[in-house]
Amino acid sequence: MAEHRPHCDLKACYFLKLTLCFLVYVLFGTVVFSAVEQPWEVQMRKELVEMKSTFLQQHGCIPEPELDALLHRVITASNYGVSALRNASDDHNWDLASSLFFVSTVLTTIGYGHSVPFTSGGKAFCILYSVLGIPITLLLLTSVVQHLMFYVHWVPITYIHTHWRLAMPVVARIHALVIGSVVAGCFFLIPAAAFTALEEDWDYVSSLYFCFISLSTIGLGDYVPGNSRYPSLRNLYKVGIACYLVIGLVALLVVLESFYELQELQRFIKIIMGHPDKEGQLRITEREVAITSSNLDTTGCEENANEDGKVDRSTKMASEPSPEQ
Repeated sequence: MAEHRPHCDLKACYFLKLTLCFLVYVLFGTVVFSAVEQPWEVQMRKELVEMKSTFLQQHGCIPEPELDALLHRVITASNYGVSALRNASDDHNWDLASSLFFVSTVLTTIGYGHSVPFTSGGKAFCILYSVLGIPITLLLLTSVVQHLMFYVHWVPITYIHTHWRLAMPVVARIHALVIGSVVAGCFFLIPAAAFTALEEDWDYVSSLYFCFISLSTIGLGDYVPGNSRYPSLRNLYKVGIACYLVIGLVALLVVLESFYELQELQRFIKIIMGHPDKEGQLRITEREVAITSSNLDTTGCEENANEDGKVDRSTKMASEPSPEQ
């Protein structure tokens, strides 16, 4: 026990440092988001109040409670994906293409929240559908990633290590950087340029933000594709986005798995998590089993000896004549 205590103390120290860094990181993000976004929110609230006041002054025949009721209804409908704007009145959120897009966001746990079921039957079916569908999807994605890792990760690294005589850790680091750069270009930078060209109100930063928020499964829902410049291709556009989300998620998982296989990261995880050496643990387990078996054998022999002694004494007492005789 004493020889394991320094390792446990070191593990606890690293764990406390990691926890402290996480709390500092959370506080840092909280302060930055509050400082950047709160002034814009205050300004937006002020503009809305002024616009509402100006509208009521220009249209004195409209009572304020009726306007509030109309705004409440419009906002509620917008939360369910139904827009009251004239240019969006012909869009449908539950045709086949839109439903496929919704299903892909649910099963991949992205969940934009742009269109949600508003009937009780739809909500109940969404629960049952997700309970079964999400584990199946995660299992399928994991299986696909594991198969791809053999051809995308281990085969190139082994080939370069064998033919170019480079050290395996060096090859693994270079390979992780290369595959990370390829995935970043093919699933973030290039799609962001495509969304900038296809979506009406998106700039490049907004499109890149959408790609990252989607493939990281954060899915805030503030940017949802669909308002394409080509309305005739709207259904094909949504099907293509659903395919992009699934394939991009697989590619991102392959990158994360490649970085996870790096020895430096494995060493860091071992320090934090304190994974014991399997061979050492096996030796300790075998020794404990041997000691336990030896103790059981010794105890059994003593019990047998005691029983034999009792039998011998009983037999001897039975065979000896009594004093009266």
